[in-house]
Amino acid sequence: MKVFVIGSGGREHALVWSLARSPFVKQIYSATANAGILKRTRPAGVSVGDINSIAEFAAREKIDLVVVGPEQPLVDGLADALDRRGVAVFGPSRAAARLEGSKVFAKEFMKRHNIPTARHHVTDNVEDAITAVTGGYFGFPVVVKAEGLAAGKGVIIAEDEAQAQRAIEDLLISRKLGEAGARLVIEECLAGRELSYLVFSDGKDYAPMPVARDHKRAFDDDRGPNTGGMGAFSTPGLLDARLERRIVSEVVEPTLEAARAEGFPFRGVLYCGLMITADGPKALEYNVRFGDPETQAILRRFDGDFAEIALAVAQGRLSNAQSRWPPRPLWSDETATCVVMASAGYPGDYSAGKTITGIDEAERLDGVVVFHAGTKLNVDGEVETAGGRVLGVTARATTLEEATSRAYEAVGKIQFDGMRYRRDIGAAR
Repeated sequence: MKVFVIGSGGREHALVWSLARSPFVKQIYSATANAGILKRTRPAGVSVGDINSIAEFAAREKIDLVVVGPEQPLVDGLADALDRRGVAVFGPSRAAARLEGSKVFAKEFMKRHNIPTARHHVTDNVEDAITAVTGGYFGFPVVVKAEGLAAGKGVIIAEDEAQAQRAIEDLLISRKLGEAGARLVIEECLAGRELSYLVFSDGKDYAPMPVARDHKRAFDDDRGPNTGGMGAFSTPGLLDARLERRIVSEVVEPTLEAARAEGFPFRGVLYCGLMITADGPKALEYNVRFGDPETQAILRRFDGDFAEIALAVAQGRLSNAQSRWPPRPLWSDETATCVVMASAGYPGDYSAGKTITGIDEAERLDGVVVFHAGTKLNVDGEVETAGGRVLGVTARATTLEEATSRAYEAVGKIQFDGMRYRRDIGAAR
């Protein structure tokens, strides 16, 4: 197989790493400067923002499978462009990608199909938004969400009226997120335990993945601003069988059934961001692809052939592929923990170009893989920082405690100027 992986972050490095383990994969292409991805791939020489260029390259080079990591190409219609050219693609259509591309669409979709979620209000007007947060209907804290894609920066949890008003003005007046903030979703802040529930879906059948928990806040003890994710872990026992049945029956299956009913069967990875409240599971959001850094933790627990599963999803034959590994793809009973090493200042302004040392030493530890998120090679061939989130140091071991300890041992061997990371990943279950 020849595979083309779209994207340039830690999630995509994890996808490349998983695909490269398959005996069926002979060549992987990429379009990125990510130093970790480039070690395992051949440059495609196309722009990741040019949908037609990617699709034409894939058709011309007879690519067997395109695996799409980030959301933007899916929202822009990459899967549709590839499908028109007869290229198998692991990722949903443009219509299905609206579940992530528009928080307004997603909320209205949930409401139409009685999928449990937070109470909410949609607006594009400053006065109306301020009335919504000050009227007492939602209370405080209150959540202010930009409608469109915002690279993990479009959700503000406002603790009081002043913070809520500032968030509204930043989005609707100052347009700090551009057109992504042209409409807002104001919603109640749900209390409970947050987790991610992901499934493979081929449009007809689905297969669950192990549950992961991520850590969104920038600093220890869940303090500071939201980020794209500062770490994640996946371990058996994060939810019991009864709760999983409720998640599947109340959120996952209704979502997939509703997508088919509305004419966009979902094919790819459906990511349900959930809050487990006193009243049961409620959907916070959908993503239409793997999360980051949840992917790093989840795929470290996958012992099957990821290329085979991804192709089966793309070709609508997931049930056939699963029959080789009943009752679901091969998932390890071990634990994986991923600690994100970030640049000083992230998720705000940060400096790049800092030389990174110690990656090879870290990976010599048993069970450790270092996934590159924001890196590149400098003119001297050294790995240096090139993003806010720089590395995802991931360890797999028998228990959560062992995996977490090993991940932090590996973190201790890596150095770059201004590096920072949370020290409590995996501590709270």
